[in-house]
Amino acid sequence: MTSSSHSRFRMPAEWEEHEATWISWPHPECISFPGRYREVIPTFVAMAEAIGDSEIVRINVRDLDEEKMIRSLLERRLPKEHLEFYSIPTQEPWCRDHGPIFVKSLLEQAPSLVVLDWQYNAWGEKYLPYHLDNAVPSTIALSLNLPCLQPGMVLEGGSIDVNGDGSLLTTKSCLLHRNRNPHLTQEQIEEKLCFYLGVSHVFWLDEGIEGDDTDGHIDDITRFVDKETVVTALESDHHDPNYFPLHKNADLLKSFLLPSGKPFTVIELPMPPRLERDAQRLPASYANFYIANRALLVPVFQAPSDALACDILSTLFPTREIIPIDSRELIWGLGSFHCLTQQQPIRY
Repeated sequence: MTSSSHSRFRMPAEWEEHEATWISWPHPECISFPGRYREVIPTFVAMAEAIGDSEIVRINVRDLDEEKMIRSLLERRLPKEHLEFYSIPTQEPWCRDHGPIFVKSLLEQAPSLVVLDWQYNAWGEKYLPYHLDNAVPSTIALSLNLPCLQPGMVLEGGSIDVNGDGSLLTTKSCLLHRNRNPHLTQEQIEEKLCFYLGVSHVFWLDEGIEGDDTDGHIDDITRFVDKETVVTALESDHHDPNYFPLHKNADLLKSFLLPSGKPFTVIELPMPPRLERDAQRLPASYANFYIANRALLVPVFQAPSDALACDILSTLFPTREIIPIDSRELIWGLGSFHCLTQQQPIRY
C-alpha cells in the first residue's frame, strides 16, 4: 500500500465520460492476423460503429490512401462529427498498449489533460520492430497540443485497471517480469503508478490466462466495473490450465480491502470454451470488454456461455447498451476490444 498524497494527477475510470476513443487501424502486413487480415476488418468496422454512436473515434493511419479506404468503410456508419483521422503510423493495432494513457491534472491553472508516454517494448521485445508504436503517445500529445510526461518505465495500458478512486489492479506475472523493468523493484514500480496515475493502493494478482502473450494482462482476467466492484474470470473445468490461476486470483480479490476499508464486491464471469488455431491456445475472455460512453462492447465467441456473460455485464452496466461482437477472428491476434482501444477523457 503506497500513498498518492503527493500525486498531481488522476487517471479517470473507464466508465467516466470520454471525449473520444483512439484506435490504430491494422495493416495487411501486420503480424497480428497472419493470413486473416480481410477476415478481421468487419470486426474493426463493427467496433468503430458501436463506439462512434456516442463519442469521437480517432483513428491512427499511416497515409491518405489508408484513410480513404477506412473512411469508405465507416462514413455511413458513424456521425460525420464522430470520425477523425490522424497521420500517426503504427506497426500493430493494439492501441491500449502502445497508445497514451490520459490523466487529469489536479493542479490549478494547469492543463486539465496530460498525456503519459510510458515506454513500450512490444511485451518484452517479443515482436520486432516496434519503434513506430513506441512513438504514438508523444505524437498524439503533439497533435492535441497537450503536455506529455515520460515516467521512465515500460508499461502497457492493458496491464493495469483503475477505479478512478485510488485503486489499481495489476498482475505480478506481467508488471514484475524481468523483460519489462529489470532495473526497478516492486516498490519503485508502485511509486511510479501512484504518482503518475493518482492511486493510493496497488493490488497485485498473480498470473494471467493461457495463450496470453503479454505475460498476463489484467484486462483479460479482472476488471473494475464501479469503485467497489470487480468482475473476475473463472474457469469451471478443473482440467483446464486456467482453472487454478484464476481461482487463486479470485481468492486474492476476496482478501483485499479498498482504501475505505471495505472489501471488494467480486462478481464471477465465466470463461468461454477453449479456443485454438494452428495448435495454439487463444486468450479468449469476456473480461476484455470496452466501456464506451453509451455502450459496452463485449467479445463473444458463438458459445453457450456468451449469453450468460452478457447477462452478467448487463446488470452491472444498466445504463449502457450491451453490444456483443463476434471476436473469433479478432482473437487470432491474441487480443480483443479493450486491447484495441484507448479512451481519452473529457478535458474539463
